[in-house]
Amino acid sequence: MEATRTQLAKGLGVSVGAFTLFGVVTGLVPNPIYVRMVPRTVPDYVFLVLTSLLVGAYAVQEWTKNRAGNDGLALGGVVGGFLAFGCPICNVFLLALFGSSTLMTYFDPYRPILGVVSVLALGGLVYYRHVADCEVCEA
Repeated sequence: MEATRTQLAKGLGVSVGAFTLFGVVTGLVPNPIYVRMVPRTVPDYVFLVLTSLLVGAYAVQEWTKNRAGNDGLALGGVVGGFLAFGCPICNVFLLALFGSSTLMTYFDPYRPILGVVSVLALGGLVYYRHVADCEVCEA
């Protein structure tokens, strides 16, 4: 089943909304409310854009088939992406669990790897669902 223009527009809205929300909350989109304590890097922006686009694509797939499924993997990909491009010492939850020196020493160097894994998980899920739902491929 093909996505309608309305569903594609909603998916684009989800992507733009995710980009705006995640960008403002993590300080990648400069704003007067939040000051990022870790320098912004190119991979941070790449992971923000890819995560936002894949969330929108996942939303279009959900609306096209009117079904739910694999939500845990999608949620894991979104959370992993958020942790990958977010400021590690600004994340209150991580800071309370580990402390700033531990985060900067052990977590910050692995954020790009976490970003790649989360984008691959989301992208793989979107691709798998597309192939599984492809009516033309079966003919």
